[in-house]
Amino acid sequence: MMKRKGFTLVEIMIVVAIIALLAAIAIPNLLAARRTANEAAAKATVRSLATAAETYSTSHAGSYPTAVSGTPSLTDFISSASSYCEQDIQGYHYTCTLASGGYTFEAKPVTFGTTGSVTYTATTGGVITPL
Repeated sequence: MMKRKGFTLVEIMIVVAIIALLAAIAIPNLLAARRTANEAAAKATVRSLATAAETYSTSHAGSYPTAVSGTPSLTDFISSASSYCEQDIQGYHYTCTLASGGYTFEAKPVTFGTTGSVTYTATTGGVITPL
């Protein structure tokens, strides 16, 4: 009499079911961690842009930058400003509104709830407001 070695269909199905259950638990947690990381990056970027605009203002007699790039501009104080303004980066869209009397920087999720769930806005004076 010859013995067969291997797994039965039922055993394989049980292993696949266990792997599927573990994936169902892990994937939402990974997505939530990614969303949280995107939000932290967006907040830090908006803070950096606001700090650069405030630094510009102190160096130019209270006048704020009126352009992202060119001379003189916000790019003189933060080299990545032109890389962020009007761009989609890490799940957020960045909008930069500059005028000699002030500024507004906004980071809004590209897909609300998936890439982020908070919109960050920084206005003249460096105040960051989460919405």
